[in-house]
Amino acid sequence: MVIVTLTVNGELRSASVPPETTLLVMLREHLHLTGAKTGCDVGDCGACTVIVDGLAVNACLMLAAQADGRTVTTIEGLATREGLHPLQKVFEETGALQCGFCGPGVIMTSKALLDHTPEPTPQEIRTALTGNLCRCTGYVKMIEGVQEAAAMMRSPQSPALAGQSPALAAPEQK
Repeated sequence: MVIVTLTVNGELRSASVPPETTLLVMLREHLHLTGAKTGCDVGDCGACTVIVDGLAVNACLMLAAQADGRTVTTIEGLATREGLHPLQKVFEETGALQCGFCGPGVIMTSKALLDHTPEPTPQEIRTALTGNLCRCTGYVKMIEGVQEAAAMMRSPQSPALAGQSPALAAPEQK
């Protein structure tokens, strides 16, 4: 057994795990954070994506011991007392996800992208999401959702941060 200590969603957490334990298993089974999904277990689907030290990582491919001393953000760490993260809010309000299985991975990949590229082009978003498989949506609403969330994050006065998505806001009366 190895003791792995890491900062998860702003909180210092430790667990004693077998050395072959993946970060995904540690998060789900030892820390009870089940937002990252177990999909393929070989790094193809992206359902397990979390952010480690600012980078999107497939948690099924990283050993928990490799995350020792690092900072990990999971989907559970995005929302605040004030409400959902703009990505979560937009994806929920616009139907960018259908069944939702891929959602946590797509949102975490998108967050990592927006943290480094606040105004991504549609092509940059497509490139970032190439490691996230979705069998339901065809990705168009996801790409539009990431662009909308990016605009919200750049503009703190946005209606979305006040509780309404610009895409869903009523048109102005003349």
